[in-house]
Amino acid sequence: MAVRSIRLTIQYDGSRYHGWQIQPGEKTVQGELVEAVSSLVGRRTHVHGASRTDAGVSALGQVGLFEIDSPIPTENFPDAISGRLPRDIVITAAEEAPRKFDLIGAVTSKLYRYTIYTGRFRPVLQLNQCWHIPKELDVAAMNHAAQLLVGKKDFKSFASAADRRENSVRTIFRCEVSSSCIARDASCEKETQMPQTQYAIRNTQYEDEWIYVNVEGDGFLYNMVRNIAGTLVDIGYGRWEPEKVSDILEAKSRTAAGRLAPPQGLCLMWIKY
Repeated sequence: MAVRSIRLTIQYDGSRYHGWQIQPGEKTVQGELVEAVSSLVGRRTHVHGASRTDAGVSALGQVGLFEIDSPIPTENFPDAISGRLPRDIVITAAEEAPRKFDLIGAVTSKLYRYTIYTGRFRPVLQLNQCWHIPKELDVAAMNHAAQLLVGKKDFKSFASAADRRENSVRTIFRCEVSSSCIARDASCEKETQMPQTQYAIRNTQYEDEWIYVNVEGDGFLYNMVRNIAGTLVDIGYGRWEPEKVSDILEAKSRTAAGRLAPPQGLCLMWIKY
């Protein structure tokens, strides 16, 4: 039978995994997928990934690719593979790809989202998907700074020191910071969604605020989005003015940028081809 290339859309909670890529002695998302697909088709089958997410990072739109010569209908793969996977990994779509499909080279853009929670108490049911900072952040200043990252620029200052790639120029199509707020009364019996224009109205005991940093680009350096998120948080704290971003870019040094945001707040939302 002719060999077929199958492209998968994959979602996972990365909190229990040592990243996407297979590593000896570590539990990884790719490792679980290889075992599941191999079990299904009856022989060792490698599953390639479009993005090597770090340990603790989640995904709603990771893309995987494998080759088979099995007669299994393409539309059956999501359920058949998911049934062999841990509960925190699921296949949401499968389609047949061209035989010479370039999983990495054909990418036109990726969207990562970093989530921050600024409520007083830890959000225990969502701790694996956010960075809890129990302090009010200046969302407007963070968003102003984020706009200065849009365009084709050298992002060496936002790359991990471990990233040895010579070319650190990337194009960011969109970088924006938004927020939503839940205001609660003193008895915690009421919840009301408050638009951003009403954030200044502090007539409740406390407010739970979710902040989202969305970064869309043609590619990313190692830890780039987490370093961007950490730098924007420093600006939200008031440590720097938004215009500091231009100086950070110009420095081309990791030491010029802000802190590294923890991995659990980061999610790969989608990849476009």
